[in-house]
Amino acid sequence: MIGTRGVPAQYGGFETAVEEVGKRLVARGHRVTVYCRNEGQTMTEYLGMELVNMPALRKRSLETLSHTALSARHAIKPKNRPDAAVVFNAANAPFLARMRKAGIPTAVHMDGIEWKRQKWAGAGAKYYRWAERKAATEGLALIADAQGIADHLWDNYRRHSYVIAYGAPILYPESDLLKQHGLETGEYHLIVARMEPENHVHMIVEGYALSGSDVPLVVVGGTPYGEEYIDRVKRLAGQSDTRFIGAVWDQRLLNQLYGNCRSYLHGHSVGGTNPSLLRALGCAAPVSAYDVNFNREVTEGNARFFANVDDVTMAIQADDRDVEAALMRGRAGQDHVSIAYRWDDVTDGYEQMLLEIAGRVRRSTLTQSTRPPFHERHYSDRAKPDTLTYGASRLAASPLA
Repeated sequence: MIGTRGVPAQYGGFETAVEEVGKRLVARGHRVTVYCRNEGQTMTEYLGMELVNMPALRKRSLETLSHTALSARHAIKPKNRPDAAVVFNAANAPFLARMRKAGIPTAVHMDGIEWKRQKWAGAGAKYYRWAERKAATEGLALIADAQGIADHLWDNYRRHSYVIAYGAPILYPESDLLKQHGLETGEYHLIVARMEPENHVHMIVEGYALSGSDVPLVVVGGTPYGEEYIDRVKRLAGQSDTRFIGAVWDQRLLNQLYGNCRSYLHGHSVGGTNPSLLRALGCAAPVSAYDVNFNREVTEGNARFFANVDDVTMAIQADDRDVEAALMRGRAGQDHVSIAYRWDDVTDGYEQMLLEIAGRVRRSTLTQSTRPPFHERHYSDRAKPDTLTYGASRLAASPLA
């Protein structure tokens, strides 16, 4: 697995997927290699996965690409060459041809529609758009983590995809750590997001400030690329009881924040299946989500939706008026993801895909008319696929993100 920060998972969805899928593939008898760039890491094995620690330039625009370049160079050497590889993040498109020319069957996890993120405005957005097209047209297998991403790839490039989402942890957190921040069970609303415009933190904070809620809004998330946006958000908060507590790395505390909130407000809009949303649902948090196809797909009706400040205000007011109904929505969401987003099923999808691209099993033909419902399938095609084979017994798990 190439293109992520690697394991142990300390950051986002890619790293969690690598860890959860990688350890399960090891348990099924596969040899899994993960390329890592966790700063200062020296361990070479974790949960049965072999780790290759490679350096990276610690600069936003170069960190991923520099690490992936070194990882790909290492992976294509004959002594290191895997039977199949997964490259995470379409931004790593410049190195896909190198993998293909080395004869390594490779699948590309396309991630979200990154060129829409405002932090990449200008040259960054142009690069991401170019990289998406390059990755989609390289002739390799594609992974979409949501049907909405698969639709985007079909509509724009006429490429079918394996639709393989993430898994949701089903958790029942305690509440003993809430007192660190002066919080009580059911007595706060919650945001967990990077402070970026496309995550609509500004919209949620303004809507909360107008709601007159008698419980605080807790905002969890860092500002990795500058203070201008968070300054704007704080101005919108005004005199309301909005509490910015920064990034939370203590996973037990984070789970307790999800599992004990009155509502979780999810503003992400340009990704596919979002791990924060799955985690909130897995903790039975009552979800109100930004109205975009990805969020509707994941929640499958077990959420409120908002598209503007007024919608946020009304969602918060509704949950303040009827806390019991909010709790019921949270429990229904947890029941849904416990069936639809299981890591064992996700691993089935990756294993089948890797075995197919490595030529160990033949690919079954799935058409639109015969695909099972979303929660019952591990991968799918937007149109009748060509007959392809792919798979692996030694799996290169090098996070390319």
